[in-house]
Amino acid sequence: MAKKQSTKSPKQTDEVLRSAVDDNESSDEAYSLTPIDRKRAITLIGSAIGLGVMSTVISRIIPNPAVPKGPITTHKIPPVQDGAGEVDILVRMQNELRRALFKPMEERRWLMVIDTRKCVGCHACTVACIAENKLPPGVVYRPVITEHIGQYPHQITRFFPRPCMQCNNPSCVSVCPVRATWKRPDGVVIIDYDRCIGCRYCLTACPYGARTSDFGNYYTEHTPEIQPYEKQPSNEYNKSWSREGHGSPVGNARKCHFCLHRIEQGLLPQCVSTCIGRANYFGDANDARSLVAEMAKSSNQMKLLEEKGTKPEVIYLV
Repeated sequence: MAKKQSTKSPKQTDEVLRSAVDDNESSDEAYSLTPIDRKRAITLIGSAIGLGVMSTVISRIIPNPAVPKGPITTHKIPPVQDGAGEVDILVRMQNELRRALFKPMEERRWLMVIDTRKCVGCHACTVACIAENKLPPGVVYRPVITEHIGQYPHQITRFFPRPCMQCNNPSCVSVCPVRATWKRPDGVVIIDYDRCIGCRYCLTACPYGARTSDFGNYYTEHTPEIQPYEKQPSNEYNKSWSREGHGSPVGNARKCHFCLHRIEQGLLPQCVSTCIGRANYFGDANDARSLVAEMAKSSNQMKLLEEKGTKPEVIYLV
């Protein structure tokens, strides 16, 4: 086949060649940016590692919070008087709780046992918890998880209330860079809202999803007026936390704490008090005479995700 002759003039050919050279130079420039991007990426990775190391160092420098112990942690509250006849288990557990408060904090260990056979999935505990702790949208301390087993018509439904597991080896504590969360001597894992910086490391570390962030939202924020009851302060950790001005706990991690502010007043956690099926047992596991210690000996028990090594303190009866 005869080679096709070019119809371009020498001047046009020069322009094409120059254009090609310019393109190549542009391409070279583009490739020449690659080392800069690589350097930038290395810098960013180094910065991330540096921040991680720095946060670890800071976490080691910041001292552990002073946890009160001894006689100052005792509470002398008289028992509840009940009428003649069979005593409701709520009254029994409340009196056992008050008996435990006579002891220093380090001598009692709060434990929750949930009998899933008695839970009817009414969600009363979830709603009561939200009302008690003034929880905003997206923050739920005690959801109730529904589990369907089998297929219709041979199907059963089981409900799992899921509070914080108050683990003995809590993965959420060790990741906190500012030591804003720790396990108390009585077994409850708490958060210091004044220390929490809202980094959410603890949210990702918890295998139960028991921690959530407070983004400062309101249920009625898209209505003509945010209702006053949503602006009421919560009383967690025996302190009044106002949401005005987006102060703590807005922006912090939040979690179930067994209603410590109620316990130290001689009252059961709100979820236990409101359970219509009496499916919750709560009290001092170190008190061998307590109902919760008795239920904790049941053979038909299980704990969630024990393989994670967190050693959860909430027991389920199945």
